[in-house]
Amino acid sequence: MKVAWYSCGVSSFIAAHLAKDVDRLIYCRVENQHPDSLRFLRDCESVLGKEIEILQSEHRSVENVVEKYRFLNSPYGAKCTNVLKKQVRKEWEKRQKKPLVYVWGYDCNEKNRADRLRESEPDIVHEFPLIDAGMTKEDCHKLSRKLGLKRPAMYDMGYPNNNCIGCVKGGMGYWNMIRKDFPEVFSRMAKLEREIGHSCIKNCFLDELSPNRGRKPKPILEQ
Repeated sequence: MKVAWYSCGVSSFIAAHLAKDVDRLIYCRVENQHPDSLRFLRDCESVLGKEIEILQSEHRSVENVVEKYRFLNSPYGAKCTNVLKKQVRKEWEKRQKKPLVYVWGYDCNEKNRADRLRESEPDIVHEFPLIDAGMTKEDCHKLSRKLGLKRPAMYDMGYPNNNCIGCVKGGMGYWNMIRKDFPEVFSRMAKLEREIGHSCIKNCFLDELSPNRGRKPKPILEQ
């Protein structure tokens, strides 16, 4: 059974579009994503001609995971990613009876991620249509626009990914963008950091972060 793992990002949509003979499209939903993500999901369903199934962890949100595990991120990844996405996928896998083939939206600049995934999960066949086609994120956005899709709102706001609003893996420049665009999210995470005694950025709590620090992430153009 071939499954395309969809993230509500443009790259994962294009990977599913390019892949052949996909049996199921699945999205692990996190409540922290921008509300426009679900609009994009429905638009993608129309283009792909297939329903995108939605799975969701019982923890539902990043805040719930952080409060329970008292952990934000480390050089090895973020706890919320593991709980809200990877564990949900692994639990789904256990219920399947057929051999699995996974389609992923890693682009041609993410070959190392693809190699690590193959090494860590050798029992599953992994396909990377964007890498095979030599496509960058920018290429994906151009093709998505050509297909008539309006991309998720976060990209047009200047964010390079349609991740959660207030991703714990973001740097100083990213969090200063969140401070401006989503002040309630910034305040909530700053308060949560103090409650658990750890920060999501290096050597600085969010409530100590100068508004001028950090570099803004490079936006993805679709022209």
